[in-house]
Amino acid sequence: MRKGSIPGGSGRVRPLRLLGDQGLATPCEEVTEFDAGLAELVEDMFATMYAARGVGLAANQIGVPLRVFVYDCPDDEDVRHLGHLVNPRLVTADGIAFRGPEGCLSVPGVEAGTERFDHAEVAGFMVDGSPVRVSGTGFFARCLQHECDHLEGGLYLDRLTGLRRRRALRAARRGGLAPAAGAPLGGRQG
Repeated sequence: MRKGSIPGGSGRVRPLRLLGDQGLATPCEEVTEFDAGLAELVEDMFATMYAARGVGLAANQIGVPLRVFVYDCPDDEDVRHLGHLVNPRLVTADGIAFRGPEGCLSVPGVEAGTERFDHAEVAGFMVDGSPVRVSGTGFFARCLQHECDHLEGGLYLDRLTGLRRRRALRAARRGGLAPAAGAPLGGRQG
């Protein structure tokens, strides 16, 4: 029998912010209160991520501009990684850089080959304020880098160039998603 509750089991599903929402392009603020409100946010984030069938979710994707993300993501060996990070900082992104398929809950239905490193390590805190370091390889490393980008106000689309970028943006427009004319997709270009 499982001890404790399932992450998100007591949370409520919140609406996702989609491409074009300015909150996705704004860097998030540090969490300063490790309290019941933060624990509730993490629960809601897990519930929202599972409802949307995602493997990671950053707080700004549900309209909360705080440095928090949750994940339930396999690596390339199909080992499940489940957790959350508060005030995460990407410590290392190294190894082989490779282009792999990447999508985003805030850009539903659009996927593009995006270059990421094969290894990532992130330092941050648990919801109770205790420090934690999480490292991953393969798909899980991609997830860690992707969520850290969100907290800086970036989207994976910002990392695309040339034809890949044009195709992804065209697919987003066909799906009814697009930033306002002249607005940045995310906070940084890469």
